[in-house]
Amino acid sequence: MEDNCIFCKIANGEIPSATVYEDETFRAILDLSPAAKGHTLILPKAHAANLFELPDETAAKALMLAKKLGAVLKEGLHADGLNVVQNNGEAAGQTVLHFHMHLIPRYSGDTVNVGWKPGHLTDEDRDEVLKLFQK
Repeated sequence: MEDNCIFCKIANGEIPSATVYEDETFRAILDLSPAAKGHTLILPKAHAANLFELPDETAAKALMLAKKLGAVLKEGLHADGLNVVQNNGEAAGQTVLHFHMHLIPRYSGDTVNVGWKPGHLTDEDRDEVLKLFQK
C-alpha cells in the first residue's frame, strides 16, 4: 500500500466508499463521477501503478471480477451493453496512478463517449508493429 495513494486508502477501507464488492484482493466501488448510472471501479488492495506492474494472478482475477460484476450491472440495470475500460499512464487517460478498471453500463442512444475516431492502418505501421511481436 502506498501512503499517498487515494485508491490504496479507498481499497483498504481507510476512506469510506459505496462498496459493491469486496474480497481479500479487491474492493469494487461506485465511481463518484460516473459516466453512467452504475459506473463501477475495480480496485486491487495491493498497490500497482498500472497493468504492467500488476502481478499476473491479480490481473487474471481482475478480468474475472469484471465479468462477474459487469453481468450484475448489465442485468440489474437493464443495460444494452457494458464498457470495460482500463487506462495505463497519463497519456492514455489514467488520472489516478493505481491500477483500476471501469465498468460502465451502456444504453442504446446514450451520450457516454468512450471511443476514438477510427484511423487507417498503413503498410508501414503494420510492418513496424508486426516486427515487435516476431522477436
